[in-house]
Amino acid sequence: MNKVILMGRLTRDPEVRYSQGERSMAIARYSLAVDRRGRRNQDGNEQTADFINIVAFDKAGEFAEKYFRQGMRVLVSGRIQTGSYTNKDGIKVYTTDIVVEDQEFADSKGGASGDGGFQPTSRPTPSSAIGDGFMNIPDGVEDEGLPFN
Repeated sequence: MNKVILMGRLTRDPEVRYSQGERSMAIARYSLAVDRRGRRNQDGNEQTADFINIVAFDKAGEFAEKYFRQGMRVLVSGRIQTGSYTNKDGIKVYTTDIVVEDQEFADSKGGASGDGGFQPTSRPTPSSAIGDGFMNIPDGVEDEGLPFN
């Protein structure tokens, strides 16, 4: 089985190209910075990260082009694909990419800011809230009208 699940931040905006032919298809490439759990760099004060190349085809590529921006935290699942090519200097270069099967936002819309940090939002407390944070249900409201039992 070849299955990968990653959560990380986009290191740059996706680079999108369209294939040639009868039916052109979006091919989006981006990379994720994925923190290594429990590992620290040589200074001992910062986490290290792996920078993993991602490729999204067709609708997934169009989605990445439209919605993904540098610094966003995203969740990607897919498969590892390896390959190789010979560069212009005649040296064989090996590649490892994650081919997207599913991708989604890992932060709420208001949760990510331009610098990649989290901006908490505060909710006003309803005037009818009781001490435990729940609201009192007014008299005369039927139980059938509530979205839960």
